Amino acid sequence: MEYSIKHVAKNYKMTAFGVSFDDFNDWQGNAARTSAKKAEIIANGSLSALTALSDGQIYQINYVLDGKAWRGFGVMGEFNLDGAVVLDFLAGDYLIFSANGTNEMTLADEITSMVFGQGLKEASDYKYIGPGNATFVKSVEKNKFYGEMRSGLKKSKNIPVINDKNLV
Repeated sequence: MEYSIKHVAKNYKMTAFGVSFDDFNDWQGNAARTSAKKAEIIANGSLSALTALSDGQIYQINYVLDGKAWRGFGVMGEFNLDGAVVLDFLAGDYLIFSANGTNEMTLADEITSMVFGQGLKEASDYKYIGPGNATFVKSVEKNKFYGEMRSGLKKSKNIPVINDKNLV
C-alpha cells in the first residue's frame, strides 16, 4: 500500500456529525449505526449545511471522543451547527495512505481496512498515535475515484525487549 509522510505545521479542527461505539468489536452493529447516521444527516440536510460552510470536501472521520471510539462525517474547520462536534487534530507528522477505486460509496471503508489491516504494518518505522484519522474520496474521472487517509504518527523507536534472562 502506498503511503507518504506529510508534516502539518499547525493544529487544526474538523467539524462532524457521528456516533460513539459502546462496543468497538461489534463490527456489524457499528457499521449499521454509522450508516444510519450518515443517512440521517444527508436526509435532514445537516451534512449539506456543514459542507456549504467549508471547502466542500467531506471526510469520514474515526476519532476517540470521551474515551470511546467514534465515527462520523464532516469537514475541515470549526463550525457551530446543532448536533455537530468539533474535533482537534494536532500539528505533527501524518501518514498519508492513498488508493484508487471505482466505487465512491465504499472506497473510504476500503482504505480504512487496508490501512489498519496492512498499511500500518508496512509503515513499520512509524506508530499510529491518533487521536483520530480522516479519509476523503473524490472523483478523478467518470467512475474512477481517489481516496486518502491521514493518520497521526510518530517515529517508532526500536528498543529491544529486555527480560530477566538478559540481566543474568
